[in-house]
Amino acid sequence: MSVTQQKYQTFATSLEALREYTTTAGVDAPKLRQRAASLQEFYQQQILPLANQDTESQNQGRILSLQTEISKQLRLLELDVTFFAGARVATTAQARLQTIENRITTLLRYCNAILENL
Repeated sequence: MSVTQQKYQTFATSLEALREYTTTAGVDAPKLRQRAASLQEFYQQQILPLANQDTESQNQGRILSLQTEISKQLRLLELDVTFFAGARVATTAQARLQTIENRITTLLRYCNAILENL
């Protein structure tokens, strides 16, 4: 397994852990925000610098496209977490958590697609 694959696998594992956390009772907004921020930081510092490594030329465009989508989804996840933290009604908070879970699922799909193309 290449370094790039290992980094993406670590990223996917972190996404799974975050999704699992969002399904537990009593999700803490500051802790959720911190976990999402550290996930984004890991992606920016550990994965993006590896761009264009370990890729065959025919897959490079697809991988760059997926990386762009991951970056966008991570920014949207940050907004989702902010909206969750601002929710004052339990049903709204639950709806925000569902949105966060859906966002994480999307991120996992993109991450797995990249792993398949490496």
